[in-house]
Amino acid sequence: MLLKDISLKLPQENILYDEVLLELAERGHSGEVLRFWESEQLFIVLGRTGKEAEDINVDAAHRDQIPVLRRASGGGTVLQGPGCLNYSLVLSKGHDPAIADLRKSYEFILGKVIVALRNVGIKAEFYPISDIALIEGHKKISGNAQKRAKKFILHHGTILYNFDLTKFERYLKMPADVPEYRQGRSHAEFVANIPSEVRDIKKALYDAFAVSREEQFMDSRELECLQEFLDTRNARQEPAKHQR
Repeated sequence: MLLKDISLKLPQENILYDEVLLELAERGHSGEVLRFWESEQLFIVLGRTGKEAEDINVDAAHRDQIPVLRRASGGGTVLQGPGCLNYSLVLSKGHDPAIADLRKSYEFILGKVIVALRNVGIKAEFYPISDIALIEGHKKISGNAQKRAKKFILHHGTILYNFDLTKFERYLKMPADVPEYRQGRSHAEFVANIPSEVRDIKKALYDAFAVSREEQFMDSRELECLQEFLDTRNARQEPAKHQR
């Protein structure tokens, strides 16, 4: 598997670069990839069918000029920014039977992430469909989502390690659809940072997914495809109008 530890400057670029990696794999130009990224800027990302009015404290986001974007994968609305590590995986459906099945793929992938976390001293467990939470206190530390194409899937997730958790209450509403293990807890009561250094988390995930080589740059095909996606998104005037 190829590692790309690449964080781009603009929120929209970071969101679309994941889709670029999936698209190029589908075209036969690349294969399986593990990507790490982290945003310097605070922003909000809606899932494919998420609705601003239902998921976001819109007045606070507008007032603080927080960009609101939309990703191509499902899942809930998330807050991005410093202290939130993102890991993205482009995986072949033909590599393992579990990847071809939606629910099995979450169990398979997040099982590897949980082993990686254990190797940095974090005891966590899988909560279907797509969460990882600490065993002690059952606090959520990782949310995940997928976009599934014909031959490959894009799986991306977050790991909170040094995030300003007060921002969740300020910008996100309580979701309408919540997992049972949340037990009605507020954002402040429900989420947690893990006490690990980001370099150690990356190394553990690197090992868990058997990375064999690294590229710390975007190649010409990726740059061209990213520009195509940016042009298309801008032409559609997506996502929210207060994006900056």
